[in-house]
Amino acid sequence: MILNLLTPYNRWTIIKIMRGVMQVIFTIQLPAQVKKSGKWYMSSCPVLDVHSQGETEKNALNNLIEALRLFLVSCFERGVLDEVLSDCGFKPVEVKGPIKAQPFPKKYKSINVPLPFSL
Repeated sequence: MILNLLTPYNRWTIIKIMRGVMQVIFTIQLPAQVKKSGKWYMSSCPVLDVHSQGETEKNALNNLIEALRLFLVSCFERGVLDEVLSDCGFKPVEVKGPIKAQPFPKKYKSINVPLPFSL
């Protein structure tokens, strides 16, 4: 059974229940840039200072998404996610009413990074 939930904090939260184990997937939307360098495409998420590359723009973005997923999950597992986000300039924002996603400046692409957890 898969449930799609719309929460005020995350539009793409998915809960999957299989054999008594519940899997929750949070998706974070981040800005990314891709630039061609020789035969390679270099991708980066400047707000978290995470970078990757690929032979095509699509591969570079997919590799960046995987690098960000591994980075964020690793930070969570080591108990330093709050510290890392704070060091990168993230601050909690008080929200009243529905949250509307603000578009990133035009020089950035929007990427969605899935963060899977189990309960």
